[in-house]
Amino acid sequence: MIARIISEFNIKENIILRLVEGDITERAVDTIVNAANSYLIHGGGVARAIVRKGGKIIQEESKRIGFVQVGSSAMTSSGYLPCKAVIHTVGPQMGEGNENEKLRSAINSCLELAEQKAFKSISIPAISSGIFGFPKDRCAKILINETKRFLTQKASSSIELVEFCLIDSDTMGVFKKEFDKLKIK
Repeated sequence: MIARIISEFNIKENIILRLVEGDITERAVDTIVNAANSYLIHGGGVARAIVRKGGKIIQEESKRIGFVQVGSSAMTSSGYLPCKAVIHTVGPQMGEGNENEKLRSAINSCLELAEQKAFKSISIPAISSGIFGFPKDRCAKILINETKRFLTQKASSSIELVEFCLIDSDTMGVFKKEFDKLKIK
């Protein structure tokens, strides 16, 4: 699938926020984000695609890391993927309680880890909105607004590009609506 930029704008001088339709495993950015479970067993969804295309090394490194709390992130190499690393973040499952705050924590932990590694570009899926059942509209609002808050409140950041990479049209529609609201402000 050839990636297509749906929308983009500068949220701060030298920092672009982008919405991309495509396969996150094909993104040539510094790091991609994997919507993971706490045990980092990559058996379905985005996680499965990442290991299938990136190679077993990603799952092997994940097993060595072990457990990651909800709202936290860990990093592995990227194997055969075009990015430099994979950030595995654990978002909330609907029904576990305090889901909005846990999703905020998850996106912040991704961005902090990318910044610690001095990465300039990061591609993020719709964390928790698949098999974890988080409502897509709430997911879009939290991920986009929290990313903007994270990047605009810092005096400086290594991050120059944050993209939300989505593959299905339903999720894209919801993220596009939220993106458009942010552009108007």
